[in-house]
Amino acid sequence: MNNIDWIVLVTTLLAIVGYGVWQTRNRANLSSYLRGDGEIKWGTIGLSIMATQASAITFLSTPGLAYEEGMGFLQFYFGLPIAMIILSVFVVPRYFKSRVFTAYEYLESKFDLKIRLLTAFLFLVQRGLAAGITIYAPAIVL
Repeated sequence: MNNIDWIVLVTTLLAIVGYGVWQTRNRANLSSYLRGDGEIKWGTIGLSIMATQASAITFLSTPGLAYEEGMGFLQFYFGLPIAMIILSVFVVPRYFKSRVFTAYEYLESKFDLKIRLLTAFLFLVQRGLAAGITIYAPAIVL
């Protein structure tokens, strides 16, 4: 990487961190930080969830998959909105009524600490592996 690349990288990271600190400057407690004091509209939350699901791999691999195997995989994407509606109607209200901060805390309240630790461990392993693939696939293209 050249000096200009490092400058752009560091500037971008500092801008992201600075914006995050600036936006959370008036957050007094953990509940306010994690739940947004109930000020966030449902549409914003929905868009955030959908944006989280899309990654560089999605944009790189989907056209290749369609080219190689056809468009049959799209039926999965058509079912996602239905699944999200069902989860929003039946699961999310129970989650919010439990007044927990994380899904792991919810699992501990329903089961026990061992289940919480197991699911947290499995999630970390899965995200660690996925992060490697998510970085590697675009790197091949670049």
